Amino acid sequence: MFNEEALEELEDKIRKWEKSTVVKSLERFRERMEKFTTLSGITIKNVYTPLDVRDIDYFDKLGLPGEYPFTRGIHATMYRGRLWTMRMFSGYGSPEDTNKRLKYLIAHGETGLSLAFDYPTLIGLDADDPQACGEVGVCGVSVSSLKDMEIIYNGIDMSSITTNMTINPPAPVLLSMYVATAEKQGVTYERIGGTTQNDPLKEFIAQKSYVFPPEPAVKISMDVIEWSIKNLPLWNPISISGYHIREAGATAVQELAFTIADGIEYVRQLILRGLNVDEFAHRLSFFFDAHINFFEEIAKFRAARRMWAKIMKEWFNAEKERSLWLRFHTQTAGVSLTAQQPFNNIVRTTIEALAAVLGGTQSLHTNSLDEPFRVPSEFGAKIALRTQQIIAYETGVADVVDPLAGSYYIEWLTDEIEEQAWKYIDRIEKMGGMLEAVKKGYPQREVTEASYRFQKEVEERKKFIVGVNIYVEGGEEEIRNVPLLDINQEEIERRQVERLRKLRMERNNEAVQSALNKLSKAASRNENIMPYVLDAVKSYATLGEIMNVLKEVYGIWVEPPIY
Repeated sequence: MFNEEALEELEDKIRKWEKSTVVKSLERFRERMEKFTTLSGITIKNVYTPLDVRDIDYFDKLGLPGEYPFTRGIHATMYRGRLWTMRMFSGYGSPEDTNKRLKYLIAHGETGLSLAFDYPTLIGLDADDPQACGEVGVCGVSVSSLKDMEIIYNGIDMSSITTNMTINPPAPVLLSMYVATAEKQGVTYERIGGTTQNDPLKEFIAQKSYVFPPEPAVKISMDVIEWSIKNLPLWNPISISGYHIREAGATAVQELAFTIADGIEYVRQLILRGLNVDEFAHRLSFFFDAHINFFEEIAKFRAARRMWAKIMKEWFNAEKERSLWLRFHTQTAGVSLTAQQPFNNIVRTTIEALAAVLGGTQSLHTNSLDEPFRVPSEFGAKIALRTQQIIAYETGVADVVDPLAGSYYIEWLTDEIEEQAWKYIDRIEKMGGMLEAVKKGYPQREVTEASYRFQKEVEERKKFIVGVNIYVEGGEEEIRNVPLLDINQEEIERRQVERLRKLRMERNNEAVQSALNKLSKAASRNENIMPYVLDAVKSYATLGEIMNVLKEVYGIWVEPPIY
């Protein structure tokens, strides 16, 4: 891209600049740190020039938007044609509470729904399970049966809006509940749209809401994908998630590498089932964190698209263009928010959301300023949604495709992040793939060590967090004039338990038991369990009843100590 004579002249000018202009500047102003790094520990220079990207092949590394290698975006016009989906992560308390919140967000301009489930639901427990006591409805909505899902979507047209469901081990159950509810509304399979997270590997690495051992967990996930491909043409059956890996303490490089490695494992598992890569590749979606180190995040997203396109084309011989696309949802970094000086969180979220947009996300959730304290209030959720809308309609950043392309720093950093991520993937491949690496505890150790390093740097004031270790104010600042959300957990639990008691009395229990017996036999025969789970859900078998059947067949996972 660059003339060699011009580069030689530039090298000479930089040497002179460093010996004169820079030296004089340093005599007046010492640099703030001995060494500047990104959050991933990548050392960065004071200035970047064409010399740092002198070997770049434009068509190999960047290309044009909508064309291989998709570094600059998967669509030719990106947000000039269609803005990203504004999909706020919502759900708390009872199904009635969540129904009210979803309607509130739709009324204020949300363009896609995203359901957060409470912890009992995430691990497949009914609200009346003794282990669920005290947790029902706390950090998400409580869903124990099809009846709950029907209430969540009461008065919401499921044919006109898509939903992302952050659910993993019980993914087949919650997807079945969603499908059955849509059917009751008269929505055909061809019009049901949305996403199930359904990413078991990241559970073992980071989020830890696993239930089944690794092999059956992956098998169940593949059941969901295979069934969805054949039955739900608009459904994304998996959201391969780096978000939770990052929130657990991983660096941007680790988040990228481990997420891509998870994706590689899933592609291989589906091919082993006899599926052609072009049958399913376009149905895979991804989920990334947008953290606070602005340029590193933008570079990470651009590198992710390029890496995935290369993997699908060169490793798996995908032929269709859409098979090469890395489509992703982004959420701003919950872990970056602070209880200290909480209004600073609006600024953090804005910067992170802007990075996601400049990085080319297809869908975005912005966190609320009050999340360090509790589930977001209506006020906090609306401010977070308005943040996206201001970026979309007022800033102009959505008017040009990949506007930072060509920046010497951005292109160098994109290459550097990609190169470091490939090193991780190479190690994982030598272990036999991500499933084997997870069983050996490799990514878990890497994330734990990265988290420890970051915390140590904060405590030693090598990394600064405003209000935490710099510009600290005495005492904890109150969120004045913000009506924080109060949840009467005991009352919610009482009502959910009572609803379950009534359900079990009124349903056809013979039909429930028959459906559960068929599910058990199908799982034992290693069949795809989705049709049987759907039948059980339609008979009003509960989440816990279905999951208990699967636990009996597949077992449960107890994580071994990782040193």
